Amino acid sequence: MSSTSPPTSWTRRLRRVTSCSESPYRAGSDSAAWTDSTRSVRSSASVPRACSRSDRADASSGDVELFVKLRMRRPSKPLPYPDCWDSTEDYVERLLEFATTSDTFQILCGGVHILDFFTNEPGLFQTVIPQDWQAYLLECEPMKLLDLLMRDDLDKTLDPRPPESLLKYIRDIRRFSLAREFSPKKEKLPKLTRMVSVGMKPKKMHEVSNFADYVDTLAKDISTEYQKDITHFVDFGSGQNYLGRALASSPYNKQIVAVEGREHNIVGAKELDMHAGVAEKPKVIRNKKLWMQKLDSMVPEDQLDEKALKRAANPATISNEYVPDFRPRSEFDAIYTPEEGKGFIRYIKGRLESGDLTDVISQLEQDPLAEEKGRGDPNLMAISIHSCGNLSHYGIRSLILNPRVQAIAIVGCCYNLMTERLGPPTYKLPYMRPSLQALNGRVVRESERRDPQGFPMSDRLCNYNDDGIRLNITARMMACQAPQNWTEAESDSFFTRHFYRAVLQKMFLDKGVITKVYHNGDSANSDGSVQSPFNMSTNPVIIGSLRKSCYKTFGSYVRGAISKLTTNSEYHEYCDIIREKMIDVTDEEIARYEESYGPRKRELSAVWSLMAFSAIVTESLIVTDRWLFLRQHSELVQDCWVETVFDYRESPRNLVVVGVKRPTP
Repeated sequence: MSSTSPPTSWTRRLRRVTSCSESPYRAGSDSAAWTDSTRSVRSSASVPRACSRSDRADASSGDVELFVKLRMRRPSKPLPYPDCWDSTEDYVERLLEFATTSDTFQILCGGVHILDFFTNEPGLFQTVIPQDWQAYLLECEPMKLLDLLMRDDLDKTLDPRPPESLLKYIRDIRRFSLAREFSPKKEKLPKLTRMVSVGMKPKKMHEVSNFADYVDTLAKDISTEYQKDITHFVDFGSGQNYLGRALASSPYNKQIVAVEGREHNIVGAKELDMHAGVAEKPKVIRNKKLWMQKLDSMVPEDQLDEKALKRAANPATISNEYVPDFRPRSEFDAIYTPEEGKGFIRYIKGRLESGDLTDVISQLEQDPLAEEKGRGDPNLMAISIHSCGNLSHYGIRSLILNPRVQAIAIVGCCYNLMTERLGPPTYKLPYMRPSLQALNGRVVRESERRDPQGFPMSDRLCNYNDDGIRLNITARMMACQAPQNWTEAESDSFFTRHFYRAVLQKMFLDKGVITKVYHNGDSANSDGSVQSPFNMSTNPVIIGSLRKSCYKTFGSYVRGAISKLTTNSEYHEYCDIIREKMIDVTDEEIARYEESYGPRKRELSAVWSLMAFSAIVTESLIVTDRWLFLRQHSELVQDCWVETVFDYRESPRNLVVVGVKRPTP
């Protein structure tokens, strides 16, 4: 039985069970509100058996469970944690403790970077991986290792038997990972029409169809429970407005406010609106003879055909008062005509720098549609599918900052684009490297910004153990991975790419292109001994994607990278250094590096797999922080929870953060 789709036939039984009007996991409520029967409903798990048999809570059912599940169709728990935890508070406290005390987790999530895999001897594998794991990992095939980490039943006999300490770590990661399994609330969703779905790939169609129905259902539930209708849906970072277009179309017919910072995205979205019938194409009436003459003038005279020559010999005559309109059709704005009972889209261009929607709301209040007049103040729901980085924070904060925002439903992504609120790591975090500025990058050292809009959002994570919880860019970038979806072919491809990049970094270091960076400023300890590898990094160099042919051999990769770095006009100052140090590298020299480090590729694939697996907890930490932020504002937020809204196989960033504001007296 799905925890997110209770049968509606239970409603009558619910009424007989209780008349309680308080949400069992209201924002700010004590964890004691969660009864044993509440915990009995299984949460979906991203991996099977996230908790061992001995850890599982006894399954039971009861009337309170029905109440919890049915009220506003919420999930059974505010966070989809595995069932081995006694309560939400138990899970959160232990998660924070694990994230700040597990050496192995901190090393794999922020303590190492693939660029520095071979820049020290011994390499990272020998330095950071527990010694009793190493022999097993080197013997384990990459896909078999992924199965062990995420799919195998650890209570069964495994041959060969992994080290017990490795099994314990795997169990820890599984039990601290939020569940990711998705069960649709409805057996059949409204199908996107062919016109509305133009431009969408299957992944986007899955996201839009599921999320459009989700926010529509959420809005109806809010209306039923609080007698407050959501009048407008504000899409943070609407892009091509696929979600807004679907919501503005039948059967939803919603009022959409699409906030987008890039003009070309708005232009493209309006073109798609016209194609979908949400907007009308402008009718352009032109003098045909003048228009043809205009087109003829754009063709060289010696290339004009016979008809064009005749038109040139007999040009059309017009009065001086007539001003022809020769603008191309693409320059005409789409026509949006509001109709009673139909959806409508407003586009607002602007780059959001916070969750303050004062300008957006003032435009709605100052320029309401005809059918909106006299209906009172607008009530908004902030929505977003995969708002990048801090944009997710802005969407969540909008519930707190704007009286008109009544609810939010935000699905985040691109955690690497989040900024850092607490600044560089302190001595209390020996494995956490600061986020370094790439030599050919364009911004200041990122972790020094101390951006108040960055991670973490919640006071609890900011003040945890008096020092706070930090995630550097390496940890956040790894949280964007989807290791459960990796196939054998895909795994081999990006393991190879990462191996090539790590060996090239070693070449850069040997050639003097880059240098080692010691985070405490000293290359050796006071007693002369070599410092910990966690105190050392090398200068990052951004290469980005290369042509597909560059990944066929290490030699072609090195040549492609050098070519790109020495011809990139945007970073011309650093191009000179690459050209000076690397332009004369020979094929024989490249081959020696490949021969020397090739046998160690398995080391890299094992570490990368462990990093991606561990980062599932990093994502859980980020999402939990967002939920805690809403929960700490209990004076404003009535309810808040997290649940899955997409199939992980289709869209791995599938956790939505939901918040509902308290009704005003």
